[in-house]
Amino acid sequence: MKKYIAVAGNIGVGKSTLVEMICRRMGFQPFYEPVTENPYLADFYADMNAWSFHSQIFFLTHRIRLHQQLILTPGSVIQDRSIYEDAEIFARNLFLQGKMDERDYQTYHSLYETLTEFLIPPDLVIFLRASVPTLVQRIKQRDRFYEQTIPDDYLEQLNTLYESWIDHFTFCPVLTVPADSLDFVKHPRHLDLIIAKVQEKLTGKDEVVFYPDEVIQASN
Repeated sequence: MKKYIAVAGNIGVGKSTLVEMICRRMGFQPFYEPVTENPYLADFYADMNAWSFHSQIFFLTHRIRLHQQLILTPGSVIQDRSIYEDAEIFARNLFLQGKMDERDYQTYHSLYETLTEFLIPPDLVIFLRASVPTLVQRIKQRDRFYEQTIPDDYLEQLNTLYESWIDHFTFCPVLTVPADSLDFVKHPRHLDLIIAKVQEKLTGKDEVVFYPDEVIQASN
């Protein structure tokens, strides 16, 4: 039976890497963040207050198309960052920072809520939770030049929004991975543990958590 997983989490937490590893182990087809030319980006960076709404509408439209594409794809799929995060984390952050006015934000969010009523939700969201020091360390390790100047307080603000979002997320089950403790890139047994928990969750087991002794054992 086809399964649809979305991997969520802050910048640098390891979403794309986990997607790739799960695909190799479980035979899923990956759907990564879309690489596209947003025609509003230049205007957005020149005047965020004037163009944030337009830019976010473009990204939302692109996410809807991608969502429909992965739903129509035969076989199980796994997505690197979902449509939910675009709205609940990044658009909301623009509003909270004063870079999208309240009228535009309410219009955007109303459109998003209406669209999600018609979307087939994932079977599972894997939420990678990590503290800011872990995020900063991993951002430095992957050495993308455009990420090296991201302020710590920006990552912290996104973390706060992620926690609020995941606490109220009801579209599908969530598996929260303690990414501070589990480094699935360096430790194969950490990946084994995560995949075991994913499989448990996909088979319908209600209570699936990472117990401290399991994490310690996988690290030895």
